[in-house]
Amino acid sequence: MEQIAQLGTGIGWRPEIADAVERMAGSGGVDWVEVVAENVCPGHVHESLLRLRERGVTVVPHGVSLGLGGADRPDEQRLRSLAERVETLGAPLVTEHIAFVRAGGALTASPQLEAGHLLPVPRTRDALDVLCENVRIAQDALPVPLALENIAALINWPGEDMTEGQFLYDLVDRTGVRLLIDVANLHTNHVNRGEDPAKALDELPVEAIAYVHVAGGFERDGVWHDSHAHPVPRQVLDVLADLASRVTPPGVLLERDDNFPEPVELERELASIRDVLEKTEVRGSGTRTPATGTASAAEAEPAARQRLGLGQAALLSALVAGTPVPEGFDRVRLGVQARSLAAKRADVVAKVAPELPEILGSSYRPTFVAYAQGHPMTDGYRRDALSFAEHVLLTGRPADADVLREVRHWWLERSGPAPLSRRPAARLARATRRVLLRR
Repeated sequence: MEQIAQLGTGIGWRPEIADAVERMAGSGGVDWVEVVAENVCPGHVHESLLRLRERGVTVVPHGVSLGLGGADRPDEQRLRSLAERVETLGAPLVTEHIAFVRAGGALTASPQLEAGHLLPVPRTRDALDVLCENVRIAQDALPVPLALENIAALINWPGEDMTEGQFLYDLVDRTGVRLLIDVANLHTNHVNRGEDPAKALDELPVEAIAYVHVAGGFERDGVWHDSHAHPVPRQVLDVLADLASRVTPPGVLLERDDNFPEPVELERELASIRDVLEKTEVRGSGTRTPATGTASAAEAEPAARQRLGLGQAALLSALVAGTPVPEGFDRVRLGVQARSLAAKRADVVAKVAPELPEILGSSYRPTFVAYAQGHPMTDGYRRDALSFAEHVLLTGRPADADVLREVRHWWLERSGPAPLSRRPAARLARATRRVLLRR
């Protein structure tokens, strides 16, 4: 394995805190930044990121949409787009997640559904075989080393035969991929799934860590919500200290995605992270060092992909389309996850189309959540916003003529002309819908 870049202490770059991040980078509080890869537009990179790059600050793209843990092979266009962002930012590495984000499609002969969220893969041999093959495909397509992040989860898959640490160890052993360890996610899984963070750290190959995420959250009714919108709690810093006692991480990054505090609070959290790292003495972990990619590179069997695909499609359909809960899953936890996904869709659509919550006012969220329960997302958040507006107009709810008039105007301005489908039925349905919505 090549030498891992030494990054230092960083923060997740977001437009809302761009000025604060630039100031902290200038004062020595921030050594590097991470940016959501899908939010970077090559040729139109945010000026703040360009200024940071000019000053020599490392910018690492962090992908959220590849879905390497899904049953399908990675999408070639998504890989090309990610590689383009890596080259645009001059990044020394790129990161993604061990998760699936969509399911269905040709592999399962069912409609393809989008989660709009990172969902856990089952820790089974089928899932590991598919993930390893997908990782090798991604590694071949990307110009820099790839690191993968462990995710937080509310639910357990039935029939799992590996712990998280064992799953990550075998993944590194078979592919040589690096790891992005999120200690907040280890704490989340401790609360939600009863998994001991220390045991996971005992089993995973800490020598393969590229960097570490630290983030805040909150607990409600026995469930930990990995919000990235709250201060980092002591429990998460304790997991960071445990990790730092085993290996000196090449980099540690503070994530904050919403409810941004004043810059002084961000500086205080970064100082707390540095304090943990400085006060923790590496005592060694006793973990095995993986062979890093020497295992067989045999392709996953088509049957394994189909089995995984069927399971993921059934789970995602239950979460976003209201179909029956697959056997073996906790119905209560699936209900919590489904509500969380609907709420997240409402929040993201409100950012993508801020006019809709302004027009609908207090009725926006309950109307959207009710819509989401029977209308799964199939084509990204911008299409979701348009579909939601169509739903409001077709149902006539809320029953306020002025509000509906504004929604109709908004929809007509943005729906615009679209390429005609080759299917006559689809063309007729679109034409009929536009006529109805204009009335």
